[in-house]
Amino acid sequence: MARAIWKGAISFGLVHIPVALVSATSSQGVDFDWLDSRSMEPVGYKRVNKVTGKEVTKEHIVKGVAYEKGRYVVLSEEEIRSAHPVSTQTIDIFAFVDGEQIPLQNIDTPYYLAPDKRGGKVYALLRETLTKTKKVALARVVLHTRQYLAALMPLESALVLVKLRWPAEVRSLDELALGPDVTKAELAKGELDMAKRLVEDMSAEWTPEDYRDEFEDKIMALVDKKAHEGKIEDVETATGEEERKTADVIDLTELLKRSLGGRSADKAPAKSKSASKPAARKKVSK
Repeated sequence: MARAIWKGAISFGLVHIPVALVSATSSQGVDFDWLDSRSMEPVGYKRVNKVTGKEVTKEHIVKGVAYEKGRYVVLSEEEIRSAHPVSTQTIDIFAFVDGEQIPLQNIDTPYYLAPDKRGGKVYALLRETLTKTKKVALARVVLHTRQYLAALMPLESALVLVKLRWPAEVRSLDELALGPDVTKAELAKGELDMAKRLVEDMSAEWTPEDYRDEFEDKIMALVDKKAHEGKIEDVETATGEEERKTADVIDLTELLKRSLGGRSADKAPAKSKSASKPAARKKVSK
């Protein structure tokens, strides 16, 4: 299995499902690093005062948030740390909704969720429940000191966690200021028929192996050619590893009963109140 970037548990009711979060995507493209042509050493970015053009040392840099044009409120590192959400190592489900209700523009980054420790059975239970009810689970999760809105959904035999953008981060379509020539367009039947025929003529199956970044292929072919010709330089690099926490699995049947509050499984549960929406927050650069 790919290396987990986070370990914790899915939590709903009193049930905890130990899981490991694995990235569902990999960064491709060409990564050009800056090097000093004289020594082949890495070149970093300088912190420069945008008014004087002079370099600013780290001890003289503070963090500020623009309050009005040209006016900033400065926050200390301690004040910023106090605002960070508490990391509970849990993916806290607070509601189940129809997947179609989540706007496309709110969808951000996908991750695979794998069962951890002895959580396989309860993991499968949640997956099958979501599949049969055609629901997705809305949850909150803290990753690297930042809280995210997320959706859990089934994908074949697995569960996927998709990070969602907070509603306050998504611009309204009204900002496009679409005119009546778009919103109330008068399209002739012949035009629609020709457009539909063009779509049908160009219809194909989804074949991901055929879709490649041609620029990356050309650059990497050039890199491989020059490397085989001996045109390669040694550059020092450093890597680090971060420890991850884990969560324990708890008896499933008992916790399901307790989560239902003693109601029989064959009785319809009482209608729950809608989960409160997370308050909109102004994004603060860290």
